[in-house]
Amino acid sequence: MQRLLPPRLALILSALMAAFDSFLPGPELVPPAYQRLGLPLVVLGLGVAVAARAQFARARTNIYTFSQPDHLVTDGLFRFTRNPMYLGFCLALTGLAVFLGSLAPVLCAVAYLVISDRWYIAFEEEMMRARFGEAYQRYARHTRRWL
Repeated sequence: MQRLLPPRLALILSALMAAFDSFLPGPELVPPAYQRLGLPLVVLGLGVAVAARAQFARARTNIYTFSQPDHLVTDGLFRFTRNPMYLGFCLALTGLAVFLGSLAPVLCAVAYLVISDRWYIAFEEEMMRARFGEAYQRYARHTRRWL
């Protein structure tokens, strides 16, 4: 899993969502009249992820999930959520699932959320605790994991 970074997983799941929708259409969950409402969620999610990435670049800290963090970033989007990039990808995948409208894409979006929460974020939080100690603990007490 260390080679499968979160943005790659999001891309793979996006492709799977489109493939499932095209080749194995399942039960429709979102009526066609409402499917376009997913597009703003895709844009919002990608915008959040890109903005958080840019914030890491400004802080000159490591962005790679399985590498040691350089700095504890707690301002900007990180005041509202400890994981704005994951949140952004989840929003974008949820928007794509709404746009496609069927069950399989929704399951892919849920899979990303679960994998992010249980694998990536859990791993990163352990590294942050080890690296930043009480400063990270204090931040985690005051800022939610997701929202």
